[in-house]
Amino acid sequence: MIEQSALKKIVLYRGDIVKLGVDAIVNAANTSLLGGGGVDGAIHRAAGKELLAECYTLHGCAVGQAKITDAYALPALKIIHTVGPIWQGGHAQEADLLRSCYWQSLSLAEQHGLRTVAFPAISTGAYGYPLKQATAIACQTVAEYLTRHPFINKVYFVVFNINAEKVYQEALARLIESEQIQEEETEQA
Repeated sequence: MIEQSALKKIVLYRGDIVKLGVDAIVNAANTSLLGGGGVDGAIHRAAGKELLAECYTLHGCAVGQAKITDAYALPALKIIHTVGPIWQGGHAQEADLLRSCYWQSLSLAEQHGLRTVAFPAISTGAYGYPLKQATAIACQTVAEYLTRHPFINKVYFVVFNINAEKVYQEALARLIESEQIQEEETEQA
């Protein structure tokens, strides 16, 4: 069961992830960790060439896993790089791998004493994961993590446009509603 206190730690933010002054921003990276398009490219450009040099030393990252670097020219303290799955119709463990991205990123943040974390919509760009499905997984996984591990103070879901913002609002509302129903059923039992 997800605690209400965990849900209160989740914030929806529409804007540019590279401008957030949080402890850690999460990069939706590719397996090489050497930059790419979308959020990955924006983070690499904003952080500066030192980020690329450090990423070379990490020797890539497997899908569903996460690695950490300094943030260099970004206002964040650290960058957590995670590699989301490429959408293949939902039959290639994409949901489990996406869940792992969020869980591993938060675990790595906690291990490094980072209390505020900002996530982009992992795998929903060039990797083609349907936004509604990816958002439901993101919200559920983060809420479960925060319930079990209260160390992290705030998790931001960063969206770039109003359509994505609405999808996240709906997913969070469904999550809150389902938790309220579960609480009522538990009280009646």
